[in-house]
Amino acid sequence: MARRRSDSLIRKALRWLIWSVLALLGALTLVLLLFRFVNPPTSAFMAAYWFGHPDQNLRQEWVPYEQISPWMPLAVVASEDQRFPEHWGVDFSAIHSAVEEYIHGEGLRGASTITQQTAKNLFLWNGRSFVRKSLEAGLAITLEVLWPKERILEVYLNIAEFGPGIYGVEAASRAFFGIPASQLSRTETALLAAVLPNPKVFRVDQPSAYVWERVGWINRQMGQLGLGYLRGI
Repeated sequence: MARRRSDSLIRKALRWLIWSVLALLGALTLVLLLFRFVNPPTSAFMAAYWFGHPDQNLRQEWVPYEQISPWMPLAVVASEDQRFPEHWGVDFSAIHSAVEEYIHGEGLRGASTITQQTAKNLFLWNGRSFVRKSLEAGLAITLEVLWPKERILEVYLNIAEFGPGIYGVEAASRAFFGIPASQLSRTETALLAAVLPNPKVFRVDQPSAYVWERVGWINRQMGQLGLGYLRGI
């Protein structure tokens, strides 16, 4: 009798767990569908900055994709994710290359796509844990199913951190260059893209020699890809 009662409790707990997971997934899908059409009011990373620095201002101003210099999306794609138009959220080819380089003694580099970074910035936290990376990959694939590529780039460029408390390309453009994002030049966008791997260390207003090297490399990659590379995404 006691064993049957125990089995019944376990089954009920499993059913509750399954229904809870399904409800969470359903709610998350609805949120992602909503954000396809409605601009996210904040992000997990911005919320973390608010809580961590309550005495400091956070600058962020949403700007539509068509009001961003066409060099800017090309700069981040050239810098971080050149297969962006082709992959479905996770670039398995880039992951394989990163693992191969690590096996051959090189440092372990990130292989996150722009879609993964968008998902992470919106919903997750910083870190390299397997759990976080798995969630990031799942969210990225879901974003690719529910959002067009242009929307992914639009959201990414509006929530990416470009400096302490500076989120989104419009706030960064006005803070560092005194102009709206629509007026950014090719080199200015390359400089903004160059700091994205670590905006807490790399500075737009005080670029190091390494940052300038990245700017030059990104500029060359942009020239090879061309402005037409992202048309029709």
